[in-house]
Amino acid sequence: DWKQADHDRARVIEATNQGLPACDPFRIISFSDQAAHQQALARSWLNSRPATWAPDAWPNIMAKRHEGRIRVGYFSADFHHHATTLLMAQMLELHDKLRFEVIGISFGPPREDAMRLRLRKAFDSFHDVMAMDDDKAAMLARGLNLDIAIDLKGHTLDNRIDIFRRRVAPVQISYLGFPGTLGGPFMDYILADQTLIPDQLRQYYDEKVIRIPGTYQANDASRSTPLTSPNRANLGLPNDGFVFCCFNNNYKITPEIFDVWMRLLRNTPGSVLWLLADNETASANLRQEASARGVDPSRVIFAPRVSWEEHLERQMAADLFLDTTPCNAHTTASDALRVGLPVLTCTGTAFASRVAASLLHAQGLDELITADLRSYEVLAQKLARSPQQMSALRLKCESAIETGLMLNSLAHVRAIESAYEAVVNRAWEGKAPDHIDVY
Repeated sequence: DWKQADHDRARVIEATNQGLPACDPFRIISFSDQAAHQQALARSWLNSRPATWAPDAWPNIMAKRHEGRIRVGYFSADFHHHATTLLMAQMLELHDKLRFEVIGISFGPPREDAMRLRLRKAFDSFHDVMAMDDDKAAMLARGLNLDIAIDLKGHTLDNRIDIFRRRVAPVQISYLGFPGTLGGPFMDYILADQTLIPDQLRQYYDEKVIRIPGTYQANDASRSTPLTSPNRANLGLPNDGFVFCCFNNNYKITPEIFDVWMRLLRNTPGSVLWLLADNETASANLRQEASARGVDPSRVIFAPRVSWEEHLERQMAADLFLDTTPCNAHTTASDALRVGLPVLTCTGTAFASRVAASLLHAQGLDELITADLRSYEVLAQKLARSPQQMSALRLKCESAIETGLMLNSLAHVRAIESAYEAVVNRAWEGKAPDHIDVY
């Protein structure tokens, strides 16, 4: 429901500019593409949270050079079937166990599903700290003598940021879970890439920036992908006509992007917009908004949630994935590119508004990256009216499945390992964290 959207956004941004914790940092990513806003809110949010520990009881951990493997601890509440672990399970399996000891620290529910069993096998050791308070969990983590602690949650649901505020390793890195700065001095690095955080945007991150080649996002290349397109009619789609789609969560859809989408439908006869069905209320509201913009609501078609394998197959029936902004597709973008579905995105300065661009760049598809909504709309309209160009683009996307960096899991994990070695060596030499580029 967008009746209060402009008013609510203005209030949050005004409060943020005044240094007030207007909302939790995850919420602002869906309505501001400005990295400065997100940094300000993350800082004020942390500052508003009272310390639950005595700083003197948690002295800094000095890095000590040692023989043997570098000890890396991955911390998460999501070591089960979850979007994050679907991305990075193979990455954990591919770690060079001769050089790295890989440890899992779980503070989430003990869901003993197939993914959790897979992850347990990937880790050298696994520790469940869900029932522990932050003091006990941090003490256990310190006892593991980690060289690096990786926070896979950040400011997302079920995070345990206060564990990291106590400091559990000489080097602490934010990765994958939260798309932005955590806003505090306790996190040394954020793992990103050149597209996500170019030089001119590093000032909006309290962490030093690690940039790896291609895309920051881990992907599991071992998961099977469909080979044939499904029947459109079986999916409730017209057999003919251009199918725009967006399988992002509905909260990412803003009035501004929906305006663009509705103009595209009005200007492309026979086209439809295929969206994810989050819930009945959201679907009803979006149909109503389509009608208010002069579009027959039957042209907005909703896809129910299905298994990941079914979803991969069905999206091959679409022609063009229209990304949202300011909060881009993340996993949904890599899912689309995995089956050769072109993704059209629009970038901002914030991390979450540059993720799809990161993935597209890794696949050699920079022509699908736009810098403003006008350019985004013009390109979408051009593609919808150009079957030959669309066909050539589809072939390029399909070719990139094999040639691009997004699904080169081994190269990705080796780049991350190079980054880990670089930050640990800096710490062992007594040097402060600094920006690091891996080539």
